[in-house]
Amino acid sequence: MKLYTYFRSSSSYRVRIALNLKGVDWEPAFVHLPKGEQRDAAYLAANPQGLVPALEEDDGLVLTQSLAIIEYLDETRSGPSFLPKDAAGRALVRAMAQVIACEIHPINNLRILKYLKNPLGHDQAVVDDWYRHWVQEGFDALEPLVARHSNGRYCFGDQPTLADICLVPQMWNARRFNTDLSAYPTLIKVDAHLQTLDAFARAAPEQQPDAF
Repeated sequence: MKLYTYFRSSSSYRVRIALNLKGVDWEPAFVHLPKGEQRDAAYLAANPQGLVPALEEDDGLVLTQSLAIIEYLDETRSGPSFLPKDAAGRALVRAMAQVIACEIHPINNLRILKYLKNPLGHDQAVVDDWYRHWVQEGFDALEPLVARHSNGRYCFGDQPTLADICLVPQMWNARRFNTDLSAYPTLIKVDAHLQTLDAFARAAPEQQPDAF
């Protein structure tokens, strides 16, 4: 199994966590986003959207979009389930995950931040403020939702779920952009616990071979 990944990509980070939690052996294929390698013809042949991650199975099947990949892994690989067994629990966990993956991340992705600078002409300070604003707006909604259902170790329940898989990469990126996280004590506490788990620690950007 091959994962097309970039060390700082939060969506790739999510899939790395999921693969580790499932105990799947995988081979990284590095796609350097700032250099534009995602637009190379060879990569576009695998993923016409030109984004990471993409997951390639041994039989040649290529899957894209991190949440779709993670649910595919959950449905096809043994190991801990990423979603609760009951319908209400699944809906709550998906809602937590989607606050990050569907509300915060899309408008803070690298291609959006680059577009703000060129052609729109905003300087780096404005771009960084943009990033922090949308993280904080999303976390303002996520903090009470997680606090309502968390045991202080996980976003929901007593084992990592899809929500936790999404939370840790977003917290990492928020700190990278110097976002003030003081208003989110539950998210900080859960994130701190998750980072002690091997599957999360091995997936961290600084642990990747392409990190520099």
